[in-house]
Amino acid sequence: MRRLLTAINRRMMKLLIALALIAYVASVWGNFVNMSRSIQENGEQKMEKKIEEVIAPLRDKIRDLEKSFTQKYPPVKFLSEKDRKRILITGGAGFVGSHLTDKLMMDGHEVTVVDNFFTGRKRNVEHWIGHENFELINHDVVEPLYIEGLAKRVGARLLLASTSEVYGDPEVHPQNEDYWGHVNPIGPRACYDEGKRVAETMCYAYMKQEGVEVRVARIFNTFGPRMHMNDGRVVSNFVLQALQGEPLTVYGSGSQTRAFQYVSCNLLSSPPQGNPEEHTILEFARLIKHLVGSGGEIQFLSEAQDDPQRRKPDIRKAKLLLGWEPVVCRVGHKLTLYVRCVYTVYTWYQK
Repeated sequence: MRRLLTAINRRMMKLLIALALIAYVASVWGNFVNMSRSIQENGEQKMEKKIEEVIAPLRDKIRDLEKSFTQKYPPVKFLSEKDRKRILITGGAGFVGSHLTDKLMMDGHEVTVVDNFFTGRKRNVEHWIGHENFELINHDVVEPLYIEGLAKRVGARLLLASTSEVYGDPEVHPQNEDYWGHVNPIGPRACYDEGKRVAETMCYAYMKQEGVEVRVARIFNTFGPRMHMNDGRVVSNFVLQALQGEPLTVYGSGSQTRAFQYVSCNLLSSPPQGNPEEHTILEFARLIKHLVGSGGEIQFLSEAQDDPQRRKPDIRKAKLLLGWEPVVCRVGHKLTLYVRCVYTVYTWYQK
């Protein structure tokens, strides 16, 4: 009997010890869980605090950008739906195209620019991005847009930006709209000259065949802001050479004449044409050398093949039919402004 009681007591003791051990383990586990939760909550709070420290300045920058977006556009004239036009400009991010975009946007029209940014630059039109009247499409016309077919479908007028180069080395001076030109079809300048001539041919052929309204603007030498410094144009070449202290290169004697016009003045005409103010290349070289204050000399090189000897538009028809002639846009004054603009850009690039 005593042995039985002893065995029972031992079992009870083991059971009590086991229960005590379980209770202890449960207590320790509860403390561990509570401690883990506390550590996790503290960690999350610290993480949230660090994230907030990083995000706060970004949030402020976004707020500033949103404010700038609402204030950055140039003033735009309000036009009623009846007067507002929808205009597509291919090459609208280029030198002349971007200025045309500015004028049409500020006049209150809806403008869509198509450009592949090969010679044009997005920054030329970035001040319009986001405006409700503006759309920018990155597209290469190697994949055709068939804008002539679009013009026919919607009854639009098509304007071709041609060039005075269609006259080649002219035998008629000044050059008017009826002059056919004097072009070497296989010379070093032929690809550009004949390319523009055939573009005019195709536009007029389409007009006769499909009844689409066509306008052609033979734009003479134009200069101004947004010209690429290495585009090969004579004015930008002279300015860049002068700023770099290099000789100003004149091909031939420099007696060849050109009729330069500032880009904003050119866009005042409808369609744009040119300035009948004629100057020799040598005059421009000397004027730019003086404006920049360059110590570089004027260097005379061999005359370029097929280089036009005289170039000047006859704008009598524009005066008679359109009531247009260049006003205020004196070349010397505008060239001074342009040189200052290029100098600013050039010094910025040098930094």
